[in-house]
Amino acid sequence: MKRKTRLIHGGISGDPATGAVSVPIYQVSTYKQEGVGGHKGFEYSRTGNPTRHALEELIKDIEGGHAGFAFGSGMAAITAVIMLLNSGDHVVLTDDVYGGTYRVMNKVLNRFGIESTFVDTSNLKEIEKAIKENTKAIYIETPTNPLLKITDIREAANIAKKHDLLTIVDNTFSTPYWQNPIELGADIVLHSATKYIGGHSDVVAGLVVVNSEKLAEDLHFVQNSTGGVLGPQDSWLLMRGIKTLGVRMEETEANTKEIVAFLEDHPQVKKVYYPGLETHPNHDIAKKQATGFGGMISFDVGSEAAADELLSKVKYFTLAESLGAVESLISVPARMTHASIPKERRAELGITDGLVRISVGLEDVEDLIEDLKQGLES
Repeated sequence: MKRKTRLIHGGISGDPATGAVSVPIYQVSTYKQEGVGGHKGFEYSRTGNPTRHALEELIKDIEGGHAGFAFGSGMAAITAVIMLLNSGDHVVLTDDVYGGTYRVMNKVLNRFGIESTFVDTSNLKEIEKAIKENTKAIYIETPTNPLLKITDIREAANIAKKHDLLTIVDNTFSTPYWQNPIELGADIVLHSATKYIGGHSDVVAGLVVVNSEKLAEDLHFVQNSTGGVLGPQDSWLLMRGIKTLGVRMEETEANTKEIVAFLEDHPQVKKVYYPGLETHPNHDIAKKQATGFGGMISFDVGSEAAADELLSKVKYFTLAESLGAVESLISVPARMTHASIPKERRAELGITDGLVRISVGLEDVEDLIEDLKQGLES
């Protein structure tokens, strides 16, 4: 199947019992057994639910993996994946990573003896230098949030294999429509499905796909034991969102390219971060490992005051956390999504007070450009 067809016909299609085209919402906690252990594949909805199972089969198919898992949030998914490790294990992570990922590693999971080192994974030599005797995994976010750095997934996975490590890739920004890390050698792919996969600002969820039966067994054990599962209503919403993922991503990228061109030429904009620019670091790698560059743009307007002025003037860009929705969103990472990262650390990474991040939506692009224009020129 081609990509758009797989989004609609992958996984479990419809309901054979009734002929319903859409998988039903099985709003149920437990299931009748004919005898002890004599169930029909489901016994308790923390362990497995038919609606959630249909979503997990679908994300498995579109990411090209062995098994899929649905969690109550992207952070629940990340936490469960890191819980595959043991106390005393070490993880190498991308430095310019989502603030919530940085926080959970440095404020929560470190309490249980899981060590972490954050490096610029777009520089493969930095990955090699950070590997220690107790390193068990390399965790990559590409493109990164918010500076959109690009890491070569295939080469990072080769380094991991050489050292017998897991390769974990956060694929939230690219989505499985544009990028499939398992095909490039990754062992585990995860998503904040709240973003592009859901696509309509109406669900919070996380998805994980693994590439082997062993990882599937281990992650299911963690999921069932800790219980951070996604409910059936939200599972159904994600399946509905996935059906339009292809057309949404293509329209979003078309809008984004025009907005990037506008921002590049505007005198109030000091710098534009977008993987589709030929001048963007590792643009050639992004072009090689993904079929699209996505709908996220970061740009620097020089100061916190200039950023605040822009935020106060725009009408079609909604000031909000999150991204990947049909409506365009705008944020200031230093004070919003990455506020949990210490100021001195943000300065090291280049997350300045004047850095603005936009998630381009599906509005008419002329309206979006005019909105940014009047905001920047105010």
